[in-house]
Amino acid sequence: MSESASATSGRPDRARSDQPGGRTSKERGLLSRIALFVRQVVAELKKVVRPTRTELLTFFVVVLVFVLAIMAYVGLLDLGFGQLVLWVFG
Repeated sequence: MSESASATSGRPDRARSDQPGGRTSKERGLLSRIALFVRQVVAELKKVVRPTRTELLTFFVVVLVFVLAIMAYVGLLDLGFGQLVLWVFG
């Protein structure tokens, strides 16, 4: 195992301050915490990879076929249980 991997736990250091004044996140004001949150959201949204038109069409068809298959399965179960109830109580 490398030295750098064993030295860190993989979790962020919460005691370290992101501000030059040495203030922790608990000491930040409400507006600065909201601004930080919005900046982080925008940064994460920039990482999103949008599917191409072909991939989107493929995903759509796969989901549509899966939903139709599940509908058919549940419909057949419903029909079977309905016939069973009519046979038992009918």
